Amino acid sequence: MPRLIETHTQVEAAGEPPKIIREFVGHVNSGTPDVSIARMTSPCGWSEPGQRPEFDEYTLVLEGTLHVEYEGGALDVAAGQAVITSAGEWIRYSSPGPDGAEYVAICLPAFSPDTVHRDE
Repeated sequence: MPRLIETHTQVEAAGEPPKIIREFVGHVNSGTPDVSIARMTSPCGWSEPGQRPEFDEYTLVLEGTLHVEYEGGALDVAAGQAVITSAGEWIRYSSPGPDGAEYVAICLPAFSPDTVHRDE
């Protein structure tokens, strides 16, 4: 039987200035360990620590631009584009552009603070 997710849960985000994370599917909102789906709103100038997560992440940018640093380079993901990062690779996200970024992040397995492994 289908399971309706009626609303999201806002969860605390890493980085400054604060971004908004609205988790629809995942450990917090739906008790789902296999996948997480969240809508992110990051303001101009937001950046978070680098990380080496134990999950694959699929990110679809809806508005603005998301900057993605990785070992060996960096790329900008504009509205209408997506990026895939693999478990075990070092990455760092930011939204330095004037409009910040609005995006959907899907993590397999679900995002967890215990498996993201952020830089100190």
